[in-house]
Amino acid sequence: MSQTVKAIRIEKNGGPEVLQWVQVDLPAPQDKEVTIRQKAVGLNFIDIYFRNGLYSHPLPHGLGFEAAGVVEAVGSAVTHLKVGDRVAYGQSPLGAYAQARNVPADRVVRIPDAVSFEQAAALMLKGLTCWYLLRQTYRVHEGQTILFHAAAGGVGLYACQWARALGVKLIGTVSSPEKAKLAKEHGAWEVIDYSREDVVQRVLELTGGHKVPVVYDGVGKDTWERSLDCLQPRGLMVSFGNASGPVTGVNLGILASKGSLYVTRPVLGAYVPTQQAMQEAADELFDLVVQGKIKVLIGQRFPLEQVAQAHEALAARRTTGSTVLTLE
Repeated sequence: MSQTVKAIRIEKNGGPEVLQWVQVDLPAPQDKEVTIRQKAVGLNFIDIYFRNGLYSHPLPHGLGFEAAGVVEAVGSAVTHLKVGDRVAYGQSPLGAYAQARNVPADRVVRIPDAVSFEQAAALMLKGLTCWYLLRQTYRVHEGQTILFHAAAGGVGLYACQWARALGVKLIGTVSSPEKAKLAKEHGAWEVIDYSREDVVQRVLELTGGHKVPVVYDGVGKDTWERSLDCLQPRGLMVSFGNASGPVTGVNLGILASKGSLYVTRPVLGAYVPTQQAMQEAADELFDLVVQGKIKVLIGQRFPLEQVAQAHEALAARRTTGSTVLTLE
């Protein structure tokens, strides 16, 4: 049965002013979908890329990939979920900024009772990003030293905690003393304030001249060269985001001259291609939360209809931890 709900839509790319809070029709779920009445929505930098057009998508469209809520209706071919289940998702078609929506059921996972809707919404995309970065793209192990940019950001704070739980020494880069303190409190072994310190020099000092086997870089253009200079010969550069703009015009010869380096540009979807893989990854993540090894830091909350303010704060790097968009 169809219904009317409110949701954020954009009709053109641009700044936060293009975000519109409007009524939309929500049809009954198709065979392989579930309808979710949403309780909390996660905010991520990729939402800004789709709003401003860095990542293109046919207009008009919604925004957001991540939310948590309660299953309200189930398509006829769905067997792993039922009405009333507490669920979350971090990989969906655009459109999470909504009171309720239909989501492909194979992208939806059950959440434990010990994990709140806000925690799940704050955690899914960022937490599963940490899962594939630290457990799949490059499987870090106890005793290693690694470099992680933007360590006080939404993904970074989970990476700090996960690395600590694994016995890994995470060197985090940050932009202020306040963010340095936050990253240390969440498990960073050492922190480099790039506004005051030379990142490459500090990495050399902290590693006794050995550098690191892997750099995780979600910043992009501004940190690309420095990241390569922090890697050991045959080290891996994991470029997983573009917060400062995309990396372009890469000369592969640089990788040779800096020590036969490797580079990868991973995305979550390639690591969780099936519902079973998605649930298994989420279970590993939720288990660390239930054990208290990962604490979900929600630094900011905005009502969903005020999401423009949330986008402004995120783009200006005035946020710490995760930002959650709330629904009544």
